[in-house]
Amino acid sequence: MGRLGDFWSWACSDLANNTLRGILAEYLVATALGAAAGTRREWDTVDIRTPEKWRVEVKSSAYLQSWAQSQLSEISFSIAPASGWDAQTGSTSPEIQRRSDMYVFCLLHHQDKQTLDPLALDQWTFYVLPTAVLNDRCPSQKTIRLSSLERLSPLKTDFTGLPKAAAVCAEGTRQPPDHRDQHPL
Repeated sequence: MGRLGDFWSWACSDLANNTLRGILAEYLVATALGAAAGTRREWDTVDIRTPEKWRVEVKSSAYLQSWAQSQLSEISFSIAPASGWDAQTGSTSPEIQRRSDMYVFCLLHHQDKQTLDPLALDQWTFYVLPTAVLNDRCPSQKTIRLSSLERLSPLKTDFTGLPKAAAVCAEGTRQPPDHRDQHPL
């Protein structure tokens, strides 16, 4: 039988695929926030838990897909509240809610299929937003388009700015709701 590297090559090489792009986005955010040690926890209530104890939900979207396209994809992200299974405790909470402190929306913004490279950090834009803003402005909404997300004033950054944006966002989550206005870095 094959080796692990052979399996990875066969199963995980198409990083433009929706599923793998989402996992790659989680990895990029975890790396930027110093939370990529160990292995990814599948099915946890949040995507990333940072050393600062921030709970981060990561969502990704892209204009280009793995399949043939006649036009660019519309950018939208899932923001649906959900029940959750906690990988740390092994318990399920039936309560429908958003369990993170912040969301990081990862947009693979590159629009030329010939030069698309999801590993090229300059092809990504990141939007960081306190979960409290979504709970306040979009309490039961299941998806959000990029234009609607931008109206919520997320912190927009590149990969290198992610740690600072997350720290600013985390500070914003500790303020009263009327003081949450975030400004781009």
